[in-house]
Amino acid sequence: MGERILLNVEQQIFAVISWLAILTLIQISLYPSLKKIFNSFAFPAAFSASLLIFTILSWYCGLIHLPVQLALLPFLALLVYHIWHRDYTIEELKKEWRWELLFLICFLLMLDVRFVNPTISYAEKFMDHAFLASVIRTPVVPPLDPWFAGGRLNVYYYLGYWMFGCLAIVSGVPSNIAFNLALPTVFGIAAVNVYAIGTLLLNRFRWLPLLIFFLPNPSFFYQIVQGKAMNTVLWDSTRTITNTINEYPLFSFIWGDVHAHVISIFNQVFLIFLLLFAYQRWESLESRGRWILCILAALSLGSMPLFNTWDVLIYAPITLVFGALILWRCKKDWFKSISWALLVIVPPAAILCYLPFYLQLQTSTGGLFIVQTPSNPLEFLLVNGWFIALFFVFLVRDIAKRPYLLLVAIPFALMGYTAAAIAVIPAIYFIARLAQKKETDSAALLAILGLGILIFCELFYLKDNMGDTYFRMNTIFKCYLPAWILLGIAAFVMAGKWLESWGKIPILPARQSAVIAITVIGILFVVPFVVPFTFSYGTHTLDGLAYLKDLHPSDAPAIAYLRTLSGNEILVEAEGGDYTYYSRVSSFTGIPGIIGMPFHEFMWRGDDNGWFSMRKNDIRAIYEQPDRTIPLMKKYNATLLYVGDAERGRYKVNISPVGLLSVYSAGGTDIYRISG
Repeated sequence: MGERILLNVEQQIFAVISWLAILTLIQISLYPSLKKIFNSFAFPAAFSASLLIFTILSWYCGLIHLPVQLALLPFLALLVYHIWHRDYTIEELKKEWRWELLFLICFLLMLDVRFVNPTISYAEKFMDHAFLASVIRTPVVPPLDPWFAGGRLNVYYYLGYWMFGCLAIVSGVPSNIAFNLALPTVFGIAAVNVYAIGTLLLNRFRWLPLLIFFLPNPSFFYQIVQGKAMNTVLWDSTRTITNTINEYPLFSFIWGDVHAHVISIFNQVFLIFLLLFAYQRWESLESRGRWILCILAALSLGSMPLFNTWDVLIYAPITLVFGALILWRCKKDWFKSISWALLVIVPPAAILCYLPFYLQLQTSTGGLFIVQTPSNPLEFLLVNGWFIALFFVFLVRDIAKRPYLLLVAIPFALMGYTAAAIAVIPAIYFIARLAQKKETDSAALLAILGLGILIFCELFYLKDNMGDTYFRMNTIFKCYLPAWILLGIAAFVMAGKWLESWGKIPILPARQSAVIAITVIGILFVVPFVVPFTFSYGTHTLDGLAYLKDLHPSDAPAIAYLRTLSGNEILVEAEGGDYTYYSRVSSFTGIPGIIGMPFHEFMWRGDDNGWFSMRKNDIRAIYEQPDRTIPLMKKYNATLLYVGDAERGRYKVNISPVGLLSVYSAGGTDIYRISG
């Protein structure tokens, strides 16, 4: 037993090293190609750029049914090219150590959190792992839907699962461990991007924008004051605005869902960096640099609909805003400076990047509607209060000079949109500040964009299948994370500039700074072991399925057996609604089931042909009516029939051996294969 545990630990360590080796390979191979464009920012930019390039290359490999491992070949060729031309020098690489160290620290910090709470066990984790396992098992485009036999994931944005699935394939990491390496990767790369933004916009205190990942919202402390337990505090702080979800990055990373809205964070901050870099340095870039910058912006923006479609609804207009501002600034020499490229080239190029995705897409949206029940202003401030408070502090002089601009908020307040009125005030003053100043004020621009998202969410919502009570839930859920990022970066950059101008904080010697940094980082590494963030599932491993051995011992070896199978398989397992232990076999193996988590599928597919009831009834008949077992399995091309505790608890199981071959039987779980 001791040897087996040791081997498991060794496998996990090897998985982490292999995963990081692939990330380093693609990043370091691209880095020299970006030096002439980004100069000192080439190394951090290469983290996101290389991952996005690997993703699109592997995606097209999957589209034309080529091995996704071929996506590594261009990076290997690039590495050889740069080595041959001596583009790597020890002196240059030494200068970049802080970026690599920042990535590794943040990666390991989040790995620490996942080690404490690794289980694929609640919330959206079944779905996240199901999609990840499906990609790893059958890397084709569009991926197979593990919860809808015969269906594909062309009804959902799946690129994040594809990206991490392909990373798992090329690094040899199984899905149950890759699941717990995904968020550390997102966190590490996102932190590098945000620190790059801080370095771009600040001379000192460049680390301040990183606080957007470590700061809880005001509601978090409000819940603590009420005496709630830590697990309840975290959850309730993201359900502050009535009938909505208002997640913030710290919660999302701790909660641990490898979900689309979290995966996309690294790409969001990368695009923000690219746009800010263009906004700050467009005139100083050579023509080739401007074109490459536009290509990367198009790749980042073009990936958004596949990562998390809601993001593109926000960042496409933001890209056009930056493009319009650059064009306006360069209007005297607009043609030669290519200042029109962000406006004219990037949007269509973004669509062309993944054009086959749109041609395959089989889903629809419900349209834009006016909010009739806006947010309670106190709840609104409990979510967004930190940043709005800082904005008001930084705008005190502006408000004193032009108090008449406060009148802009009155129409919103009179119509009952008080929260929107609160957000409009700093927005109008930042707009006035930008209009007055000749130099660029990137922080004010980000603040305007973030406040604009909040105002939009108070006035409008996108209709979906969540019903009348939760009509705003997804709009707030998907829009508030980008708003938090934009507002947080803006507020902390402003704070950094104020501290710079204040000039009363001395520059510490390198040794003292190192001691403080090591102390803070050490505390952060200890926190997950001290604060009860385990949600009763802590197993201290990176294996997300290890908990099955203790909590579901009859399923654990059976699922381990199914994970060894290759080829085209479809299985039958019990259906028991959403957010339950049902659908666990398809989720943990990636083998498609007839139907799993039915409400999720209903939201994506609708129910035009009546499948919602039909598939659930057919599964019951397979288990309870022996004469219909084989015909119904053949109807869905099912090859495997799983009979475990969940199936016996859900149905009156009556299986005839005729036409079925027993391929597994142990611990009360039986697996049959249809013969012939």
